[in-house]
Order: sequence, then C-alpha cells, then structure tokens
Amino acid sequence: MSGDAWIGVAAAGVTAAYVLVSRRLAPTPVSSAMVFTGCGVLLGPAVLDVIDLEHDAGAILTLLEAALALILFTDAMTVRPRDLRSGGFLPGRLLGIGLPLTIGAGWLLAWPLLPGLSVWELALVGAVLAPTDAALGKTAMTSPRVPARVRQGLNVESGLNDGMVLPFFVLFLAGIPGTSAADAGAAGVFWRALVLSTVLGAVAGAAGGLLLGAARARGWVSREWEPLFVPAVAAASYGLGVVVDGSGFISAWIAGFAFGLTLRRSRPAGADATGPREELGDTAPFAEQLGGLLASLSLLVFGAVLLGPVLDDLSWRVVGYAVLSLTVVRMLPVALALAGSGLRLPTVAYIGWFGPRGLASVVLGLLVLEERVPGVGLLARVVAVTVALSVLLHGVSAVVLADRYGNWIERAAARGRPVTREG
Repeated sequence: MSGDAWIGVAAAGVTAAYVLVSRRLAPTPVSSAMVFTGCGVLLGPAVLDVIDLEHDAGAILTLLEAALALILFTDAMTVRPRDLRSGGFLPGRLLGIGLPLTIGAGWLLAWPLLPGLSVWELALVGAVLAPTDAALGKTAMTSPRVPARVRQGLNVESGLNDGMVLPFFVLFLAGIPGTSAADAGAAGVFWRALVLSTVLGAVAGAAGGLLLGAARARGWVSREWEPLFVPAVAAASYGLGVVVDGSGFISAWIAGFAFGLTLRRSRPAGADATGPREELGDTAPFAEQLGGLLASLSLLVFGAVLLGPVLDDLSWRVVGYAVLSLTVVRMLPVALALAGSGLRLPTVAYIGWFGPRGLASVVLGLLVLEERVPGVGLLARVVAVTVALSVLLHGVSAVVLADRYGNWIERAAARGRPVTREG
C-alpha cells in the first residue's frame, strides 16, 4: 500500500475513533484539538513516520490551505455589521486596538528572545501568532454561563482577526529578500494581494449571494444541493486570488462578507431568523461542519509535520516566547484595548486568556516554511510550540474557567453588584 493510502487510512481512523467517543469527551478537559494533535505526533516522523512533510508537502499544503480558505469564508459569512457593535464596544476594541497591539507586542518581545532573525522575520512571528481560533477554546466561548456579550465578542473577534492579519502577513513577507512576495515588489504586493484580491473576492461573494438568493426565490434550489454552494463559492474566490498572483485567503475572507451580506438582503421580508446562521438558511451548517473537519485534520497534520520534529530541539528561548505569546502578548493588549470600558477585572482576564492560537497560525507558519527564508527553522519551532501549548492549556482550562467565571457572574448578580462598573 502506498504512503498516500496509509495517510488516508490513518486520518480516517482517527476521525472515526473521535466521533465514537465525542459525546463522552465533550464535558471533559480533553478537546478534539488535543486528540488530533496528539495523534498527529504519533503518526509523524517522530514516532510512526506515516506522515512526512518532505514526501507529502503538496497534499498537506493543499489540505491546510483549503481548510483555512473555507473557515475564513464561513467565519466572515456569519458576521453581520451590527455584530461589530454588539455590547457597544467589545469586538471593535479587540479588533481595532487589541489586534495591532498584539502584533506589535509579539514583534517587540521576539527581538531579545529570538536572536538571528531579521526585523521583518521578527514581525512575521508577531503576525503569524496574532490570530485566535475559537475552536480551541470552544467551551469558553459557547458556555451559556458566560454572558452573551462576552461570548459574542470573543467569537466575532476570532472570526475576523485571522482575515485582518493577512495584510500584515503579506507586507511583512514582502520585506524579506528572496520570498515570492519580495520578488513581486511592494507595489505589486499592494495592488495584487490587497487591492485586486479584495475586489475579486467582493465580486465573487456578492455574485454568489445574489445568484443563490434569486434561485431560492424561484424555487430552483434543492435542499440536497444547496449546502454545497458555499464551499463552491469559497473555492472560486480563493482561486481568483491565486490566479492573479494575489492572496487567495484575502479574497476568500472578503468574499465571505459579501456573500453573507447579499444573501441576507435577498431574504423575503418577515422571514423568521433567530441569529446570523439562521438568516443564511441551509447554507451555513454544512460548510461550517466541513470546515471543522478540515481544521481537525489540519491539526493532525500539524502534530505530525511541525510539532513532532521540534520536540527534540527545544530551547528555553522558544518555550519562553511561546508562554509570553499566550500571556503577555495577548493579555496586555486586551487589557489596554478594554481600558475605560467599564468591564471588571475577571471579565478582562477571561477575555484576555481565551485567545487560543490554531489553524491560521499553522497555515501561515507553513507558508513561511515553504519560502525557505533564512530564519524559517526558528520561526517554525516558535509557531509549533506556541500552538501546541495553546491546544493543551486552552483546552484544559476552557471548562474549568468557564464554570468559575460563571460562578463569579452569578455571585455578583446575587449581591446586586453590576458586572460592569457602569452598572
């Protein structure tokens, strides 16, 4: 049996095994991310050597890019403009203030801890590790004991910051000699990756939303085939960004916004909808489940090709930076972004802690790895260790901290004390 076939068998086996025990594991600290990442380490060169980046690089990158493109599209698709104003300030502050500060803090702290990297490579470290992944702390972001404003703020932030970090990533990559972005030049990167990819994504997403809305209104769409429309539009928008030598990810992210916006506007007046996903009808659930499956398989690949090989080559600098990335680099910018908001310290700490790193960091890290820049080995180790620690620490703490935070909310309410200082 060929190596590719064994990879397929292993991935299918891990997925099937997790499905069989998923309900039993749901209330425990053992998350799906921990299971898939751990199994990936076992399947990689460090143990069983079933998955190897050198021999399977093409297929692996295709899987990871497909997963990120679909997740970027579906995350943006389900965000409504009014969600950015929910709670009056939370998503806007986390994205508009917290995200740039997080990139800057990651850049500055990398300077003394990761010697040998150039200024733009250090900036890439900050950008690659800035986006958050709601799937790694799902309980913390979905628990009904957590106030709706906090849950929605964290989910909106996670859904948008991976797309918002892409322009920083592309521009920082263009500053490193020898990369494909550098070869295109600053002007080329700006026009193709940022402008043209944005325009193409907006056109593809808007056209997809208009066509689906019109077909629905005429009764042309069957329930069996409708869920496949979202992955098709996501793939088309990503491909358009790639064929013009721009950014497929930026194109897919913008397309998701445009698709969701136009599809909602095409809904019949008075149609029932209880939330952003319900407003999209039958299009969202399948695409999100497919994206979740691809993300889980991506974590399996991450454990095999990134994490496993670096476990024998750790240094205190890499581990130290990973710890700081999950704490100081995340929590201090969040505290600054929320200063003056009226939120009390437990809420600010809860929001600051639950900024897990996941799929976006893995894919961006592997894209840098493909560029073969001088400091790529060190950058790959930093990304691998940071994401691994996030998978472990955020997975273990999600259930416990959601319960403790919920208890604090209930005690504050029982004493008649407002959760915010304004009351």
